[in-house]
Amino acid sequence: MLMKPLRTGLCASALAALSACAAPAPAPAPAPLLPTFAQAQQAEAVITPDQILQHIKVLASDDFEGRLPGTPGGRKAVAYIMDQFKAIGLQPGNPDGTYLQDVPLVGITGTPAMQMTAGGKAIKLDAGSDFVATTERFVPEVDVKDSPMVFVGYGVQAPEYGWDDYKGLDVKGKTIVMLINDPAIPDPNDPGQLDPKMFKGKAMTYYGRWTYKYEIASKLGAAAAIIIHETKPAAYPWDVVEHSWTGEQFKLAAADQNMSKVPVESWITLDKAHELFKDSGLDFDQLKQAALSRDFKPVPLKATASFEIKNTVRKVYSHNVVAKLEGSDPTLKDQYILYTAHWDHLGRKPSLKGDQIFNGAADNASGVAGLLALAKAYKALPVAPKRSVLFVAVTGEEQGLLGSKQYAEHPLYPLTKTLADFNMDVLNTYGKTRDIQIVGAGQNDIEETFARIASAEGRTIVPDTSPEKGSYYRSDQFELAKEGLPSLYIKAGIDVIGKPEGYGEAKAKDYIAHDYHSPSDEIKPDWDLSGAAADLKLLFETGDTIANGSTWPKWKDGSEFKAIREQSLGQ
Repeated sequence: MLMKPLRTGLCASALAALSACAAPAPAPAPAPLLPTFAQAQQAEAVITPDQILQHIKVLASDDFEGRLPGTPGGRKAVAYIMDQFKAIGLQPGNPDGTYLQDVPLVGITGTPAMQMTAGGKAIKLDAGSDFVATTERFVPEVDVKDSPMVFVGYGVQAPEYGWDDYKGLDVKGKTIVMLINDPAIPDPNDPGQLDPKMFKGKAMTYYGRWTYKYEIASKLGAAAAIIIHETKPAAYPWDVVEHSWTGEQFKLAAADQNMSKVPVESWITLDKAHELFKDSGLDFDQLKQAALSRDFKPVPLKATASFEIKNTVRKVYSHNVVAKLEGSDPTLKDQYILYTAHWDHLGRKPSLKGDQIFNGAADNASGVAGLLALAKAYKALPVAPKRSVLFVAVTGEEQGLLGSKQYAEHPLYPLTKTLADFNMDVLNTYGKTRDIQIVGAGQNDIEETFARIASAEGRTIVPDTSPEKGSYYRSDQFELAKEGLPSLYIKAGIDVIGKPEGYGEAKAKDYIAHDYHSPSDEIKPDWDLSGAAADLKLLFETGDTIANGSTWPKWKDGSEFKAIREQSLGQ
């Protein structure tokens, strides 16, 4: 499958003649010959659907209990991945001689109670079904009493768009209520579309992510922050919120015990939001429409909120699992290519009736299976790439990209010597496709290399078909990009070979609606991993090309990560 021009033999150059009076200089070590096209194809051939499936079967089995960090199942996952790296023959990835990078976490199991009173009327709220409420603070209890509530639209301060939903509002002591996603501004030239000049049009910006909403609440000193859930702009149903935000939550250990964070992070259902606004004498739909204007000003609600969260707090040491294939070039081996996939999922929830285990077969046992398949392919090369290749199975992605954040902020190898990251999160489970999606397309020129290789195989590169979901900000490459590392995150195509039009899109939507972050994310009888294998081979070829190339990937003009990379490399 590898294109012949990508790998060529290297010829040793002749030494200049030395002066007759000079002592002969030792001949330099010859550069290693790169494997032939046929040898590279043979290495790539080890990436098979059966191999991928076998790893998924183990990692997504009930024995691993949903792979929650800090649990026996999580430790089994770490041990399995480490044993596989050893069996493949890769070196320990940590310079200390181990396969592990410590990721110190704090686990918080909270029992929340929430009350809202609007227009003198108490609104009935059931934990889980009507609201979720947590805290990032490492404290035994959080108590917020009768906090005045104020609607702040989308809760965004975006100076580059001339946007400020707060208009100087002092939110200290208040509970701010906000909408999910970005302001959906109509295009003045085509009201049926979104304005591409405002918040990237249809594509979600970081301002639309729930992480930003809570970050700005912390920055401004709010007592609590409530996000109103809506399925379409959130890109997932309420069940995902309920499952993701109940049970033990993990945060990276912090010296300040996270006391700089907003005391309460909460979501409420759309039905409860309508009730809150109605009892406050307001129309939710009218205010949601008003929030689409730069002139929007915060609207006080005739309502108060109270929260009580009792916590059990524990220290947890989880791990990223890291392996290395050392480069063959004596000089370039100190430069790196990175492959990442998260091994964790949501664990087990005894409060559920029936199936209690969140097996996470697609999310992300499949990505880890892909990581192991790629590692085996690289090891099968008769000569390693010039640069070293790192394989990192990260922890804590489901808890807020924690393992990748730890690696990005405390890299085992300098990011200034790392050329690229390739991230895998939920592989294709429904067969070979003619197309393949790039999430966050237009960010860096890794995409051009990837597209050239895919085109040679008769495949088409397309941008993310659902940019409004903000997927680029929801997986591990984002934390590395924030530190300036050019990163590629692909997603399965939807034009499935041998299937009717719309089949791939229907499968993707069905997964989000029924299996994503649910106990039903298990191996299905109709899974076809031939598409996953084909996609992984493209990632193999692209990484191999860059690992042997003469140029470094760069961020494109307009990318928010370009200046960070240029500054770090300049330093």
